Amino acid sequence: MNSNRKTAIIVGVLFIIGFAGILTAVLTKPILDSPDYLIKISANEKQILLGALFQLIMAAACAGIGISLYPVLKKYNEGLALGSVGFRIIEAVLFFVATTGLLSLIPLSQEYVKAGASDTSHFQTLGTILLAERDSVFNLGFMAFTLGALMYYYIFYQSKLIPRWLSGWGFIAAALSLSQALLVMFGEEPFSTISILLNFPILVNEIVLAVWLIVKGFNPSAIASLSAKVDIN
Repeated sequence: MNSNRKTAIIVGVLFIIGFAGILTAVLTKPILDSPDYLIKISANEKQILLGALFQLIMAAACAGIGISLYPVLKKYNEGLALGSVGFRIIEAVLFFVATTGLLSLIPLSQEYVKAGASDTSHFQTLGTILLAERDSVFNLGFMAFTLGALMYYYIFYQSKLIPRWLSGWGFIAAALSLSQALLVMFGEEPFSTISILLNFPILVNEIVLAVWLIVKGFNPSAIASLSAKVDIN
């Protein structure tokens, strides 16, 4: 198995691992959306911790995708390849920061419960601030993802490393997700109907891309074509 085939498999697996972030939403959203979320966080500490763990796994996978793709993509467009890995690393860092915001809610919720019937308004205020900070940082991380995705899908399309229908689909889907992240910045709910519809194409695309890379790998003729050009030069 050559290095390009190994890279394709690794990247495909990392894309699948990156979907751990969906489990974070499944585990934490019902709790965080509750009016008495501080009480529920205290009562479901392990569930929040598990959600945070999945978010960290997602962040590591995001960085791994960019780093793993760079040696392949730089042969076709070094500038965009560097930008792509840069944005995916920024994405991972922002997701790590968002995770610290989520974890900070656990001790806050415990103190809130201990306070009992006494004045707890400052706990609620701090909780609101932490939630808003976490959501904002996460959305910035998602924007970084879309920018990095636009870059590597463009290289994929130009190089024909994967089928053009797949890379073209990915480019358009990433653009739709970027528009959703911008809408969230201006007040749209992250899980509103329009947000889900705008993000659905990239979700399906990355599943298809992951399977394609694991099963098929990069297009051998595109790699051979580049090698021939290098030999001629």
